[in-house]
Amino acid sequence: MRIDAHQHYWKIARGDYDWMGPAVAPIIRDYLPADLQPHLKAAGIGKTVVVQAAATVAETEFMLELAEQEASIGGVVGWIDLDAPDALAVLKRLAGHQKFRGIRPMLQDIDDTFFILAEHRIAVLAALPSLGLAFDALVQPRHLPIVAALADRLPELQIVVDHGAKPFIAKGITEPWASDMAALAQRPNVFAKISGLLIEAGEDRSATALKPYVETLLSAFGPERLMFGSDWPVLELAASYDDWWRIANELTAGLNAAERDAIFGGTAARFYRL
Repeated sequence: MRIDAHQHYWKIARGDYDWMGPAVAPIIRDYLPADLQPHLKAAGIGKTVVVQAAATVAETEFMLELAEQEASIGGVVGWIDLDAPDALAVLKRLAGHQKFRGIRPMLQDIDDTFFILAEHRIAVLAALPSLGLAFDALVQPRHLPIVAALADRLPELQIVVDHGAKPFIAKGITEPWASDMAALAQRPNVFAKISGLLIEAGEDRSATALKPYVETLLSAFGPERLMFGSDWPVLELAASYDDWWRIANELTAGLNAAERDAIFGGTAARFYRL
């Protein structure tokens, strides 16, 4: 089965998408399952993982409600307040939903690079493996040594780095991102998503521009720890779903069938238990 391991749905009237502003004006409208279905059908994608887009439990519950109605939603990655006194109780309650698969704090928006390593937050994350839940790391290159420290501290925790940690593609910068990714990949509990890269690519949104970055990810993690994601509808700030699907297939054309099957479905199925 082909799986899109990273996409979003939102309903603007809900009112908690604090990151939305003039810079993302073209995508400030409702995006719901009916909008994505034609793209999934065209690509032959059977399941998706819907990922949080607001730092509220209410938005997570909104996604879980959608998942109850929409068969193509294979899993939901939500958000909890890691600092709340009842964080563990909320986590366990959400884990009771059959499609809840993990959490994603919005680390890229937090000034404190070391935020996730605070002891009381580690204590909450330590509960994820026993609940069958994973951790999506929404990070920037500055966070990669921190993710490595987290992986060492909690070796049973399944971690996936969203969007390849958003390398500086538009500036053509590969280091220290590439070296930090290679070091991070030494931890067997860490995976990565080939997603969100076109947003970082600036004006040149071609397979050629992305190739060095995707090759770095392939070299570090291998297909068995890489998964395709669209990051739709954020993707629409840079390209259409169909364009990204074509580019992603072009970038992986040199792999064999088993390796491509892993990236476009198998890895996500194992990681998120789909």
